[in-house]
Order: sequence, then structure tokens, then C-alpha cells
Amino acid sequence: MATSIIPATTPTVTSAITGTATSSTSSLGVSRNTIASNFQTFLQLLTTQLKNQNPLDPLDTNQFTQQLVQFAQVEQQLKSNDQLAQLVKLEQTAQSTYALGFVGQTVAVDGATAPLSNGAAKWALSVPKPAVATINVMTPAGQTVFSGTYTVGAGRQPFVWDGKDASGMQWPDGNYTISVIAQDANGQPVAIPTEIEATVDSADLTQNPPVLSIAGQNYTLDKIKRIVRNGS
Repeated sequence: MATSIIPATTPTVTSAITGTATSSTSSLGVSRNTIASNFQTFLQLLTTQLKNQNPLDPLDTNQFTQQLVQFAQVEQQLKSNDQLAQLVKLEQTAQSTYALGFVGQTVAVDGATAPLSNGAAKWALSVPKPAVATINVMTPAGQTVFSGTYTVGAGRQPFVWDGKDASGMQWPDGNYTISVIAQDANGQPVAIPTEIEATVDSADLTQNPPVLSIAGQNYTLDKIKRIVRNGS
């Protein structure tokens, strides 16, 4: 819609067009909260356009109507975006509430770092096929405090370290990391994933999605495989 067809002496029409997004009431006294629902404004704009059109270049009413329809569609899209933003905020709030419920719970996650407590650090090995595995246990600084070689069968198997090194010295409680290097009967390497069961120490709600701290490592909620009852 060309602005040249609206004379500068018609401020009422200009207000009705430019004031839609910034004011709830036009100078014509009609609510402009939405373009799509305000048919009265549409008629007044159209009438004013017709009165002030150039006789040598008459107004294309079809084009004018299409423009108003486009304005209404854009407005509805903006409202949809606002509603989607509200849904995202609600989902984030629900995730935060859900994450807080895990604090203090014992959970199982895929990982290599487990806590040593009361003379025991526990891992679960998922062995795909029989192999000979060398298991190393290291401190957070990377120092190896235990190393042993074992023949393991296929399936899920527990591995428990008593916290003692080769000399029999008891290492203090804390988080320790396991490393498993295995080979099958043909000397081919075998990947053995490890799993831990540990207590959720805290939940960081400033992250999106929220992050749980487990044995000094961070995990998102989707990494939790199961919740373990204490003492089981």
C-alpha cells in the first residue's frame, strides 16, 4: 500500500495504521489489541483510503485486504511464539524440579569414576565376550594405585576394589577412576564399558538442561539408568 495515496492532512488514518502495536485504543476510539478481531478498524481504514485515493490511480482493494490479512497472520505468529516461549519456561521449571528429586539418591550411570567409601569402590563391567582384562584404578590426579589382570566371561560383572594398593596401604575415601584394557583369545582388543552406582551430591539448576553431580562428575538427567534403593 503506497503511502502517497494517504495525504498528510489525515493524521487519524496514520495513527490507526502506525499505532497498532504501541497502543490499545486508536484515535477513532476503537480497541486495536488485535487486527484480526477488529473489523470496525478495517472498515474505517478502507473507507478513508477510498475517500483519499487518487482518481488517476485508484486503490486496489484486493491488495489492501491482502495486506491486512498478512498483518493479522504476522500478529498470530508472534502470539504463537510467545506461547511457545512460555511452554519452554514451564518445561525448564519441570526439569529443575525433577532434578532436585535426585539429590541424595543412589543412581546407576555409565561412567568410570566411582567413590571409595567404607573400604569399597564398586563398578560394573559389561563384557561383550570372554577376555583377559587389565584393570587399573587411578586417583583424580592420574596416579595408578591399583593394577590387576583378570579373566572375565561375557555378561555384566561386578568389580570391587577394597581401597588398598599392592603394598597393602589403605587409600583414603574419595573418587577413583577405573581403566579397563582387554583382549580376546585371538589378541584382539575388547571394549568393556563400565557402570557405577553412586549418590547424587548436588543438582546444578543454572545449566540447561540441569546437571547432576555424581562422584565428582557431571551427568544430565537422561544419563541416569536406574535408581538404587540404599542398602540394596
